[in-house]
Order: sequence, then C-alpha cells, then structure tokens
Amino acid sequence: MKFNRPFLPLIRELARSFQAFEAYSSQDIRSMGLTGCQFDIIATLGNTAGMSFRELGEKTLITKGTLTGVVQRLEEKGLVQRNDAVHDGRSQIVQLTEVGEATFNDIFPHHLDYLDKVFSVLNIEEIQQMQATLQKIHSLFDKEAT
Repeated sequence: MKFNRPFLPLIRELARSFQAFEAYSSQDIRSMGLTGCQFDIIATLGNTAGMSFRELGEKTLITKGTLTGVVQRLEEKGLVQRNDAVHDGRSQIVQLTEVGEATFNDIFPHHLDYLDKVFSVLNIEEIQQMQATLQKIHSLFDKEAT
C-alpha cells in the first residue's frame, strides 16, 4: 500500500508554518505576562461590547472547557467580567473591564508591531495570495464537513 500523496508536503508545511508562528508569537505574549489563550480572548473582546461564551469560543477556537478556565483566570486578574445576557438569563456575556480595555489598547498594537517584523518582508500581493490560498483550503474542508 502506497501512502505517497502530493498533498502530504503541503500538510507538513502548513503544520510547520503554524508551529513556527506559534513559537514566535508566544514568545512576545509570554513576555506580557499572558498565555496564548488569554491574549486571544483579550484581542477578540477588544473594541466590542462583549460576547457570549459560544461566540467567544467560535471566534477564538478555544474549546468550551478550556475557555471557562481561561475566562476565570482573566477575571481573577481583573481583565474581564461576566454579566447575565439581557436576552437570555441562562447565558452570560464576557466583556473586558476598564483595566482589560487598557490592557488591550497596550498589548494589541505592541503585538502587531512584533509580528510586523516578520511579515513586513512580504508585499501586499504575496499576503493576499497566501490568504486566498489558505481560504481555499479552509473552504475545501468546510465543504466536506457538511
């Protein structure tokens, strides 16, 4: 049985690229005293009125069990708060506190500048081409999953 498929090097390179990105990005995030998941939640909630746990999970791709613990730790740091949803008493909205907003306004631009050191070697056409290719791969899997 042959396992040689032309897409295997692509899968390997996608994984290696993501691992390299995570290692580089995490270094900066850890220097700010946050975990990757904590940063993801703060960045996702920034400039919003808050989100339900479901919305936050979908936008961050953090699993529900992990999300609850991360939100709890951010609450303990005074960066987020939970409030009952107006439209559904069983649901809660997670939102940044004033300290959380100030943290977002400080760390998000800093992290973008940190990432820009790497991505600035690409021109806009290269970025758009890579984005389109990744979106195509994503849509192929989405189509197969339904």
